[in-house]
Amino acid sequence: MGLRTGADPVLYLRDPDGVSPGVRREMLDGLGALNRLRHEQVGDPETLARIEQYEMAFRMQSSVPEMADLSSEPDRTFERWGEEAKQAGKFQNAALMARRLVERGVRFVQIYHRGWDVHAFAPQVLPAQARDVDRAAWALVQDLKERGLFDETLVIWGGEFGRTIYSQGRLTPTDYGRDHHPRCYSLWMAGGGVQGGVVYGETDDFSYNIVKDPVHIRDFQATILHLFGIDHERFTYKHRGLDARLTGVEPARVVHEILA
Repeated sequence: MGLRTGADPVLYLRDPDGVSPGVRREMLDGLGALNRLRHEQVGDPETLARIEQYEMAFRMQSSVPEMADLSSEPDRTFERWGEEAKQAGKFQNAALMARRLVERGVRFVQIYHRGWDVHAFAPQVLPAQARDVDRAAWALVQDLKERGLFDETLVIWGGEFGRTIYSQGRLTPTDYGRDHHPRCYSLWMAGGGVQGGVVYGETDDFSYNIVKDPVHIRDFQATILHLFGIDHERFTYKHRGLDARLTGVEPARVVHEILA
């Protein structure tokens, strides 16, 4: 489910004009009764799955408008998050919505902040990017702690590659940037079974190669699965006759050194 800016955070959840929530509930109850009768006749599990899909859609219709409405948030929320958190489309608003989704039992939430591909004009772009994400990331962690959700919520902040330490572009005081750098890059994790205040891994003096404690993407995925209570070596699926794993066919390890 993706949340959009505007009047409808999720498309196609509104009931048609003239159809009240009560009428919708009665319709689904009647449809559910018919589907259960059908299941008793043929025993197809897909029939029960269809009932669950209708019920989930109704729960979304009932809960999404309230979840997306920030009017219930007290003033102290925006003292912490900043006024930008009220503005749809801002990263601060997306992060606050993420907290509200987690509060309501949503198990996986992903938000984006675009515009980090800074090959030029880094002095102008990066400070603005940092202002957007730093306060919101801090506020998210603080809110989760206050609500008793921090220890059971794994927060991951990162991208798909790093940036080089050396410059590219025109190389003037106001116009220079950084290239893509897949050899090594950093991310941070918090909550959900991860130690706080731990730095793992080290690069050379030029931040070009890893010289200590490398973590391959396979290891990272294995560690996330472990924190979810899943053994990545046993969590397999059949694909073209092979028992494939989410971490691939090459060895992967859980990075226990960063776990609480």
